[in-house]
Amino acid sequence: MLKRRVNSVYITFLLVSLLCGIAGALQAPTLSLFLTNEVNVRPMWVGLFYTVNAIAGIAISFLLANRSDNKGDRRKLLLVCILMAIGNSLVFAFSRDYLVLITVGVLLAAIANAAMPQMFALAREHADRSSSEVVMFSSMMRAMLSLAWVLGPPLSFMLALKYGFTLMYLCAAGVYVASMVMIWVFLPSVPRAEQTVDKVVVPVSAWRNRDVRLLFLASLLMWTCNIMYVIDMPLYITRDLGLPEGLAGLLMGTAAGIEIPAMLLAGYLVKRWGKRRLMLFAVASGVLFYAGLVLFESKTALMLLQLFNAIFIGIIAGIGMLYFQDLMPGRAGSATTLFTNSISTGVICAGLLQGAIVENFGHEPVYWVITFLSLVAFGLMWKVKDV
Repeated sequence: MLKRRVNSVYITFLLVSLLCGIAGALQAPTLSLFLTNEVNVRPMWVGLFYTVNAIAGIAISFLLANRSDNKGDRRKLLLVCILMAIGNSLVFAFSRDYLVLITVGVLLAAIANAAMPQMFALAREHADRSSSEVVMFSSMMRAMLSLAWVLGPPLSFMLALKYGFTLMYLCAAGVYVASMVMIWVFLPSVPRAEQTVDKVVVPVSAWRNRDVRLLFLASLLMWTCNIMYVIDMPLYITRDLGLPEGLAGLLMGTAAGIEIPAMLLAGYLVKRWGKRRLMLFAVASGVLFYAGLVLFESKTALMLLQLFNAIFIGIIAGIGMLYFQDLMPGRAGSATTLFTNSISTGVICAGLLQGAIVENFGHEPVYWVITFLSLVAFGLMWKVKDV
């Protein structure tokens, strides 16, 4: 009976990861097109939207992470985050006012974005409590997110281009509702272990750790590169390369599909290779991917390059989060949120850089910049100790 209960909980974690991932993958790939074509704003305002959204997300997620690590029910907080995600989807479905989107929409999105780190922290605590294999289970959850990105981007572009953005955002809201029901019915509340250390000293001492800082900076640059690509690519391939709009969804879906075996293989190899070696291999793949975007412009080449993109994202998305958790023992929520906020900070940098570069120089120089940044990330990652 207990085994059946445990299995149902694990299955629910995987399904909720898939559903939340699909909802996010319906919205994120077409956001730059939505702001450009539906809201009719310039590239600089598109970049500013990403930046403001990320800043709000960082501030709110840190507050929620500290609260969830120290007190309260993480499951209830997760439900609140999903409820805000539903509200955010509805705002985008029915509003085309930039001011409304960058205020109300961003506030709801900032709370909603804390859902994934809270879910992974809850999953880690549950796995630790039940003496389960943390790395492999986390890799499986990440694989579910990758599967969501196989399905989400092509579906997102299909819905947006054929039926309109309103239907697309309503579909995302519906998927979030299904996720909320599953969390409410099947996921347990995990009792918080008592902390014997000073609650004020722990996060400060963790940030003073040289390896935490280096890993954060490396992760920030990796995600800056990735988000600049995600923001710019749908516009670049249609406006500069003259390729069909639907190709953007196909490229994202292809990369996400290859990410699944990459994540699972990384989860298997981490004990043999170590996290540092896997992360270095991932960043090197990223360098090859972004350099390839500079050199090649054909549809076939862009499809083939997704192999390197998948290895890059597949490994840093799964192993990177665990790296932070291992460097910050006893602070699963804060460590997971620090990793997530390296993504959010990357979005800030990506939004500012992509908007400024495109506004002044066009789309192609974006890919020269991200190639350079990926090389810097490799250098920083080289200095982080293995754990």
